[in-house]
Amino acid sequence: MRPPGRRVQAPVRATVRPQVPMRVLMRLPMWARSQALKQALKQALKQALMLASGWTLSFAAAATTPDACGAHLSGPARQVAESGGLTLVFAPRPWPVVVGRHFALDIAVCAAPGTTLPPLLRVDADMPAHRHGMNYRPTVQALGDGRFSAEGLMFHMPGRWRFLFYPPDGAPLTREITAP
Repeated sequence: MRPPGRRVQAPVRATVRPQVPMRVLMRLPMWARSQALKQALKQALKQALMLASGWTLSFAAAATTPDACGAHLSGPARQVAESGGLTLVFAPRPWPVVVGRHFALDIAVCAAPGTTLPPLLRVDADMPAHRHGMNYRPTVQALGDGRFSAEGLMFHMPGRWRFLFYPPDGAPLTREITAP
C-alpha cells in the first residue's frame, strides 16, 4: 500500500516519437495533416502502453504490411503497388489530380524481410490505351528511410493513366488511376 499523496511511477518509461517527420507533415494539406497526426498519436499511445506493460515491439515486421507502409500517407489519395518484395505507397497532391495542372507524388517504399530499400527511384506515367506518356519528365528527390517526393508530373488529357515506379534493380511497380 502506498502512502497518501505520493505518486507511483510506472516501472518502464518509454519515449515514443511519432512516425511522421515534421518536414513531411507540413507538406500535406490541412485535412491530411490532422488524419496523419491522429494516426501517429494513436500508434504512439498504443506503443507506449505496450512498452509499459512489458511487451517487446518488433518494428521490422510492421513495416512490411501495406497498411503500415506509408502510414503518413492517408486519406482517399492513398494508392498501393506491390511487386518483387517491395511495397510502394503513394499519394498525389493535390487530390484529385486535375488534367492540365502540375502535381506531385509523396512516395513511401517498404521492403520485405531479406530485401533492401532502393536508394533511388524513377517515376513516369503513361496511357497504355493510347500508347503514349506524359509531356513532362518529373524530378524525384530521396527524403531518406524509403521516402521520396516526385514533382513536375502532369496529365495532359483525361483518361486511364498508369504510374510506373522504377527501382534500380527489378521490375517496375505499376498502378493505374483515372484522370477525370
